[in-house]
Amino acid sequence: MDPDRVAALRAHYADIGLDEADLAAEPMVQFENWLAEVVELGVPEPNAMVLGTADADGQPSSRHVLLKGVGPKGFVFFTNYGSRKARELAGNPRASLCFPWFCIGRQVVVTGHVSRITAERSEAYFTSRPRESQLGAWASPHQSEVVLSREELDTAYAEVAARFAGVDPLPTPPFWGGFEVTPITVEFWQGRLARLHDRLRYRRQDDDPSGPWVIERLSS
Repeated sequence: MDPDRVAALRAHYADIGLDEADLAAEPMVQFENWLAEVVELGVPEPNAMVLGTADADGQPSSRHVLLKGVGPKGFVFFTNYGSRKARELAGNPRASLCFPWFCIGRQVVVTGHVSRITAERSEAYFTSRPRESQLGAWASPHQSEVVLSREELDTAYAEVAARFAGVDPLPTPPFWGGFEVTPITVEFWQGRLARLHDRLRYRRQDDDPSGPWVIERLSS
Protein backbone atom coordinates (compact mmCIF):
# COMPACT_ATOMS: atom_id res chain seq x y z
CA MET A 1 0.00 0.00 0.00
CA ASP A 2 1.14 3.55 -0.74
CA PRO A 3 2.76 5.06 2.40
CA ASP A 4 0.65 8.20 2.01
CA ARG A 5 -2.50 6.10 2.09
CA VAL A 6 -1.31 4.38 5.27
CA ALA A 7 -0.62 7.74 6.90
CA ALA A 8 -4.10 8.95 5.96
CA LEU A 9 -5.87 6.05 7.65
CA ARG A 10 -7.67 7.26 10.73
CA ALA A 11 -10.75 6.58 12.80
CA HIS A 12 -13.17 9.30 13.87
CA TYR A 13 -14.21 8.83 17.48
CA ALA A 14 -17.45 9.91 19.08
CA ASP A 15 -17.21 12.61 21.73
CA ILE A 16 -18.05 10.29 24.63
CA GLY A 17 -15.90 11.11 27.62
CA LEU A 18 -14.45 9.17 30.51
CA ASP A 19 -14.23 11.02 33.83
CA GLU A 20 -12.64 10.04 37.11
CA ALA A 21 -16.12 9.98 38.65
CA ASP A 22 -17.10 7.25 36.18
CA LEU A 23 -14.54 4.79 37.52
CA ALA A 24 -14.96 2.06 40.10
CA ALA A 25 -12.59 2.17 43.08
CA GLU A 26 -10.82 -1.01 41.94
CA PRO A 27 -9.48 -1.49 38.39
CA MET A 28 -10.58 -5.12 38.14
CA VAL A 29 -14.17 -4.06 38.90
CA GLN A 30 -13.92 -1.35 36.24
CA PHE A 31 -12.49 -3.86 33.76
CA GLU A 32 -15.30 -6.33 34.37
CA ASN A 33 -17.82 -3.52 33.88
CA TRP A 34 -16.28 -2.60 30.52
CA LEU A 35 -15.96 -6.23 29.48
CA ALA A 36 -19.66 -6.81 30.21
CA GLU A 37 -20.52 -3.82 28.00
CA VAL A 38 -18.30 -5.11 25.20
CA VAL A 39 -19.94 -8.54 25.34
CA GLU A 40 -23.41 -6.97 25.39
CA LEU A 41 -22.53 -4.92 22.29
CA GLY A 42 -21.42 -8.01 20.39
CA VAL A 43 -17.81 -6.95 19.83
CA PRO A 44 -16.00 -9.87 18.08
CA GLU A 45 -13.55 -11.82 20.27
CA PRO A 46 -14.12 -9.57 23.28
CA ASN A 47 -11.62 -11.54 25.38
CA ALA A 48 -8.79 -11.35 22.81
CA MET A 49 -5.77 -9.49 24.15
CA VAL A 50 -2.28 -8.70 22.96
CA LEU A 51 0.24 -10.26 25.35
CA GLY A 52 3.65 -8.61 25.38
CA THR A 53 6.65 -10.35 26.96
CA ALA A 54 10.41 -9.90 26.85
CA ASP A 55 13.28 -12.32 27.28
CA ALA A 56 16.08 -11.97 29.82
CA ASP A 57 17.99 -9.73 27.36
CA GLY A 58 15.04 -7.39 26.91
CA GLN A 59 14.07 -8.58 23.41
CA PRO A 60 10.28 -8.07 23.23
CA SER A 61 7.64 -10.18 21.50
CA SER A 62 3.87 -10.01 21.29
CA ARG A 63 0.93 -12.12 20.18
CA HIS A 64 -2.82 -12.39 20.66
CA VAL A 65 -4.07 -14.77 23.33
CA LEU A 66 -7.49 -15.23 24.91
CA LEU A 67 -8.38 -14.09 28.41
CA LYS A 68 -9.83 -17.11 30.21
CA GLY A 69 -10.22 -15.83 33.72
CA VAL A 70 -10.52 -12.50 35.50
CA GLY A 71 -10.87 -11.73 39.18
CA PRO A 72 -9.63 -9.53 42.00
CA LYS A 73 -6.06 -10.78 41.63
CA GLY A 74 -5.67 -10.45 37.87
CA PHE A 75 -5.98 -11.80 34.35
CA VAL A 76 -5.56 -15.51 33.46
CA PHE A 77 -4.54 -17.12 30.18
CA PHE A 78 -3.34 -20.61 29.24
CA THR A 79 -0.50 -21.87 27.09
CA ASN A 80 2.13 -24.52 26.53
CA TYR A 81 4.87 -24.14 29.16
CA GLY A 82 7.48 -24.70 26.43
CA SER A 83 6.16 -21.91 24.19
CA ARG A 84 8.15 -18.76 23.52
CA LYS A 85 5.94 -16.65 25.78
CA ALA A 86 6.24 -19.15 28.64
CA ARG A 87 10.01 -19.37 28.27
CA GLU A 88 10.27 -15.60 28.29
CA LEU A 89 8.05 -15.34 31.36
CA ALA A 90 10.23 -17.89 33.16
CA GLY A 91 13.22 -15.58 32.73
CA ASN A 92 11.39 -12.27 33.03
CA PRO A 93 8.04 -12.67 34.83
CA ARG A 94 6.52 -9.37 33.70
CA ALA A 95 4.08 -8.73 30.89
CA SER A 96 1.76 -6.24 29.26
CA LEU A 97 -1.77 -6.80 28.01
CA CYS A 98 -3.82 -4.75 25.57
CA PHE A 99 -7.52 -5.25 24.89
CA PRO A 100 -8.14 -3.56 21.48
CA TRP A 101 -11.83 -2.72 21.45
CA PHE A 102 -11.38 -0.08 18.74
CA CYS A 103 -14.77 -0.63 17.12
CA ILE A 104 -16.31 1.09 20.16
CA GLY A 105 -13.42 3.51 20.69
CA ARG A 106 -11.96 1.85 23.76
CA GLN A 107 -8.91 -0.07 24.87
CA VAL A 108 -7.47 -1.30 28.15
CA VAL A 109 -3.71 -1.56 28.71
CA VAL A 110 -2.24 -3.54 31.61
CA THR A 111 1.27 -4.01 32.98
CA GLY A 112 2.07 -6.40 35.76
CA HIS A 113 3.84 -9.35 37.32
CA VAL A 114 3.15 -12.89 36.08
CA SER A 115 3.01 -16.20 37.92
CA ARG A 116 1.76 -19.70 37.18
CA ILE A 117 -1.61 -20.64 38.57
CA THR A 118 -2.08 -23.89 40.48
CA ALA A 119 -2.23 -27.24 38.72
CA GLU A 120 -5.75 -27.67 40.08
CA ARG A 121 -6.96 -24.49 38.37
CA SER A 122 -5.27 -25.48 35.11
CA GLU A 123 -6.84 -28.94 35.23
CA ALA A 124 -10.28 -27.49 35.92
CA TYR A 125 -10.07 -25.29 32.85
CA PHE A 126 -8.51 -27.97 30.62
CA THR A 127 -11.37 -30.35 31.45
CA SER A 128 -13.89 -27.69 30.38
CA ARG A 129 -12.33 -27.24 26.92
CA PRO A 130 -13.78 -28.81 23.75
CA ARG A 131 -12.27 -32.24 23.10
CA GLU A 132 -10.69 -31.02 19.85
CA SER A 133 -8.81 -28.32 21.77
CA GLN A 134 -7.67 -30.84 24.35
CA LEU A 135 -6.33 -33.11 21.63
CA GLY A 136 -4.67 -30.15 19.93
CA ALA A 137 -2.76 -29.33 23.11
CA TRP A 138 -1.49 -32.91 23.37
CA ALA A 139 -0.59 -32.99 19.66
CA SER A 140 1.72 -29.95 19.90
CA PRO A 141 4.02 -30.48 22.90
CA HIS A 142 6.79 -28.37 21.36
CA GLN A 143 4.88 -25.16 20.66
CA SER A 144 6.86 -22.39 18.90
CA GLU A 145 9.45 -24.83 17.54
CA VAL A 146 9.99 -25.35 13.80
CA VAL A 147 7.99 -28.12 12.07
CA LEU A 148 8.63 -29.45 8.59
CA SER A 149 5.05 -29.23 7.31
CA ARG A 150 1.38 -28.96 8.14
CA GLU A 151 1.16 -32.71 7.61
CA GLU A 152 3.44 -33.21 10.62
CA LEU A 153 0.90 -31.48 12.85
CA ASP A 154 -2.06 -33.33 11.30
CA THR A 155 -0.32 -36.67 11.78
CA ALA A 156 0.45 -35.86 15.41
CA TYR A 157 -3.20 -34.93 15.99
CA ALA A 158 -4.42 -38.20 14.44
CA GLU A 159 -1.99 -40.19 16.58
CA VAL A 160 -3.12 -38.44 19.74
CA ALA A 161 -6.80 -38.92 18.84
CA ALA A 162 -6.17 -42.65 18.44
CA ARG A 163 -4.16 -42.80 21.66
CA PHE A 164 -6.95 -41.23 23.71
CA ALA A 165 -9.88 -42.92 21.96
CA GLY A 166 -12.46 -43.74 24.61
CA VAL A 167 -10.70 -41.65 27.28
CA ASP A 168 -12.98 -38.96 28.70
CA PRO A 169 -12.04 -36.58 30.13
CA LEU A 170 -8.52 -36.30 28.78
CA PRO A 171 -5.76 -35.74 31.33
CA THR A 172 -4.12 -32.33 31.39
CA PRO A 173 -0.73 -32.37 29.62
CA PRO A 174 2.14 -31.85 32.07
CA PHE A 175 3.56 -29.20 29.72
CA TRP A 176 0.40 -27.08 29.65
CA GLY A 177 -1.25 -24.68 32.09
CA GLY A 178 -2.18 -21.19 33.13
CA PHE A 179 -0.53 -17.91 33.99
CA GLU A 180 -1.97 -14.99 35.93
CA VAL A 181 -1.01 -11.36 35.30
CA THR A 182 -1.27 -9.40 38.56
CA PRO A 183 -1.55 -5.75 37.50
CA ILE A 184 0.66 -2.89 38.59
CA THR A 185 -1.02 -0.46 36.18
CA VAL A 186 -4.36 -0.63 34.35
CA GLU A 187 -5.14 2.13 31.85
CA PHE A 188 -8.64 2.74 30.48
CA TRP A 189 -8.55 4.57 27.15
CA GLN A 190 -11.60 6.25 25.64
CA GLY A 191 -11.29 7.72 22.15
CA ARG A 192 -12.29 11.38 21.84
CA LEU A 193 -12.54 13.98 19.09
CA ALA A 194 -9.42 15.82 17.85
CA ARG A 195 -7.24 13.03 19.25
CA LEU A 196 -7.63 14.45 22.77
CA HIS A 197 -8.42 11.02 24.17
CA ASP A 198 -9.31 10.26 27.77
CA ARG A 199 -6.67 8.11 29.46
CA LEU A 200 -7.26 7.18 33.10
CA ARG A 201 -4.73 4.91 34.77
CA TYR A 202 -4.84 2.96 38.00
CA ARG A 203 -1.35 2.53 39.43
CA ARG A 204 -0.15 0.59 42.44
CA GLN A 205 1.66 3.02 44.70
CA ASP A 206 5.43 2.32 44.67
CA ASP A 207 4.80 -0.62 42.29
CA ASP A 208 3.78 -2.68 45.32
CA PRO A 209 1.37 -5.46 44.23
CA SER A 210 -0.43 -5.14 47.57
CA GLY A 211 -0.29 -1.34 47.79
CA PRO A 212 -3.19 1.09 47.37
CA TRP A 213 -4.39 2.18 43.94
CA VAL A 214 -3.76 5.70 42.68
CA ILE A 215 -5.87 7.01 39.78
CA GLU A 216 -4.12 9.36 37.35
CA ARG A 217 -5.14 11.13 34.16
CA LEU A 218 -2.57 10.89 31.36
CA SER A 219 -2.05 13.34 28.54
CA SER A 220 -3.27 12.08 25.19
